[in-house]
Amino acid sequence: MAAGGAEPAGGVRDPATAEAERIAARVRALPDIAGLSAGEFGTTATPGPGGRVEGVAVRPEGVEVGVVVRYGRPIPDIAADVRAAVLAARGGVPDSGDGVRVWVADIDLAEAGTRR
Repeated sequence: MAAGGAEPAGGVRDPATAEAERIAARVRALPDIAGLSAGEFGTTATPGPGGRVEGVAVRPEGVEVGVVVRYGRPIPDIAADVRAAVLAARGGVPDSGDGVRVWVADIDLAEAGTRR
């Protein structure tokens, strides 16, 4: 469901919004992901009739995902996991991993008791 939590009128869902919701769920389920981020200006999001999906932008040229990672593993390894999750959410389309841009908005240092 979109960030707003409401179903669009008539129950008709926008395909890009539905895809963004699937991607967001897969990425949030990764153990090294503390959350998704739309960025400082809120541009990494997919708008839809039921609200915005924050942290995932489904665009014609590909998918952009903004994440907050948990401290510990190397960021390139986490980004590879995010790309794999996006690929799985998109049905394993062979070339869809090439159009995935992952950016790290923050690192969650909860283990150290701080967040940077």
